Amino acid sequence: MGHDRPTALVPRHHVAIGGHGPEDVVADARGRVLTGVGDGRILRLDGLTDPATARVEVLAETGGRPLGLELLPDGDLLVCDAERGLLRVGLDDGVVRVLADSVAGERLRFCSNAVALSDGSVYFTVSSRRYPLEHWIGDVVEHTGTGRLLRLPPGGAPEVVLEGLQFANGLAPAADESFLVVAETSAYRLTRYWLTGPHAGRSEPFADALPGMPDNLWRDRRDGPIWVALAGPRVPPLDLLHRTPPAVRRAAARAAVRAPYRPTGTIGVLALDDEGRVVHHLGRRHSGYRMVTSVCETDGHLILGSIWERGVAVCEGPIAK
Repeated sequence: MGHDRPTALVPRHHVAIGGHGPEDVVADARGRVLTGVGDGRILRLDGLTDPATARVEVLAETGGRPLGLELLPDGDLLVCDAERGLLRVGLDDGVVRVLADSVAGERLRFCSNAVALSDGSVYFTVSSRRYPLEHWIGDVVEHTGTGRLLRLPPGGAPEVVLEGLQFANGLAPAADESFLVVAETSAYRLTRYWLTGPHAGRSEPFADALPGMPDNLWRDRRDGPIWVALAGPRVPPLDLLHRTPPAVRRAAARAAVRAPYRPTGTIGVLALDDEGRVVHHLGRRHSGYRMVTSVCETDGHLILGSIWERGVAVCEGPIAK
């Protein structure tokens, strides 16, 4: 993909939400934003465009660490919880139900993102089979390729449909649900997994050589592009390390897990169409808001989430091309 210089990602304000690490942000039909924070709470944020009127409401507590969220047509919420697996949360009553916590006898650790399709099936990612969430950097450094895409059929048991992914992360469907796009964070790429047609069950590159590490994906189901949060810029030493033998990468991963991590101030978001073409690329080099792990669009603004920060960032939306 071409590396056109990004247009400026213009921050309006930050909104503190009384919790740490709003890792994923999703907008509902009324423009409110849902997110999960480090202590297990699911929050709904309203009125974000004006910090004076912003409201934070606690909807549920998962008892784990919620990451990716997906609103269901019936108003419930799918939650990928890094500790508890794939959950369904009632937003009216706060009731949490476990939909899947293992696959083929292996406990689901580090469940990351989910999408629900119109046939009632749910697809979800597992970022790593080797490292838990708190040691995510170990997987990125070691480049284990143990990420997976799983399918939960209606009323059935989860099954693995794609493996060997480099830190499988965000998921988004094609507008016509003919394929899914899955982010491979530590490979700087988006991969297409075909659901229908002659290539069903096969995967191929959708957009590669991205300018940063793709994390959560989000799209407004009614229309609009696939939004991609870039959690960090490309790191040339890491690219070189990924070409070294496994033992070297394992040793580097052990060191990385022990070292204090500090994200850079370089942040970015992309929007792509269903052909994999970039329609928006916004970035900022010296941002006070770091490690953008998610982005959604509401009321003409971009809302950024981060596993690092204690709130969300509200930015100007893109100018239509």
